[in-house]
Amino acid sequence: MKTNQPVFALADGNSFYASCQRVFRPDLRHTPIIVLSNNDGAIVARSADAKPHVKMGQPYFQVKDQLKRHGIVAFSSNYAFFGDMSERMMAVLESHVAKISCYSIDEAFLDLTGMPGDLELLGRKIRADVLKKTGITCGVGIAYTKTLAKLANYASKRWQSQTGGVVDLREPEKLERCLRAIDVGEVWGIGSKLKMHLEGMKILSAWDLAQADKPMIRQTFSVVVEKTARELAGIPCFDLDEPDAPKQEICCGRQFGMRLKEKEPIKEAVATYIMRASEKLRARRSICKRIRVSISTGMFNPEEAKYANGVMVELPYPTDDVRLLTQAASAAVDAVFRPGYAYSKAEVMLLNLCQRGEYTDDLFAASQPASSERTMQVLDAINKKWGRGTLRTGSVPTSPAWAMRRELMSPCYTTRFEDLWRIP
Repeated sequence: MKTNQPVFALADGNSFYASCQRVFRPDLRHTPIIVLSNNDGAIVARSADAKPHVKMGQPYFQVKDQLKRHGIVAFSSNYAFFGDMSERMMAVLESHVAKISCYSIDEAFLDLTGMPGDLELLGRKIRADVLKKTGITCGVGIAYTKTLAKLANYASKRWQSQTGGVVDLREPEKLERCLRAIDVGEVWGIGSKLKMHLEGMKILSAWDLAQADKPMIRQTFSVVVEKTARELAGIPCFDLDEPDAPKQEICCGRQFGMRLKEKEPIKEAVATYIMRASEKLRARRSICKRIRVSISTGMFNPEEAKYANGVMVELPYPTDDVRLLTQAASAAVDAVFRPGYAYSKAEVMLLNLCQRGEYTDDLFAASQPASSERTMQVLDAINKKWGRGTLRTGSVPTSPAWAMRRELMSPCYTTRFEDLWRIP
């Protein structure tokens, strides 16, 4: 094996959302499970034994009878529960390595560079420890590049009975055998449209892409696809922590749990979304210069009248103060609301984001007062200590009638005292 070269691992929870449910429902260990999107709309996660019977993205109302025939149990999304289980899994991973990079709620890249001993054995120890401390089964892929580690993780799940859930692709013979067996569409970053173009060039497998002429790949597609091809060939192009491009907007919006015909509940929803968006804004230590608020009716029911509209609001100064943002958003609802429609969704966007000091102050222009910054710091500190929503603007209700519909939601076993697991 090569020396003095970066080594990456990717740890990924198997069917994470479904696995979280099984941790506290051992009676469902051999029962197919699906998890639904907001308002119980569509299938967003499936256990392995549910995958042969239902597809990702299928609307729930269309497959209800099919689920019953196959004995599949459905759950609503439970974000607090899933988020807490994710933090527990990541804490276990962090205990085994010096540095990790969380890629999504259920997967993280681990830096194994320079670590002594048998790394495949380390992968098995990590897998066993995650299972013991969280109840989540994960796969571990090890390789010299992030793209290959991602592919190794895929192989660990696809051939789990042969691999035991851990695959190390640092040996050339093993790497070639694996790449030849995996379709190019399974490579990290290769979507369905790109797969079609590659197949038209007779690039059918991951091995074909690894062997392809790299300048030609760059000229035909992009530098990103070229880097992917180089990573498949064992040449590291992506660091453990790839810097994110500065975000220019923050969006928050959801379908209501019911149709709304009055303005006030829509204002409540918009204020709630502004509250969440401003939390993200302050977490990034950013401020925004304008906001956009939009509302819309359902677009697919032919019996409902259609209407959608949005408005841009310029703020008096760049700010992260939720009070000023809420005031502007409420005025925006007044501007776009039209009576006589049944509204199904609202959305807010914080635009023209920047860091403090990145914009040029007009000597005579208003700027956010220091008292606002102190107030927002206190707000965030209280909510961090006592839970989101402990302190909020008066426009945000505690239990709104329009809240997201989650009729099949499981208890929040790890985040609410009243939902703690009880063993008789």
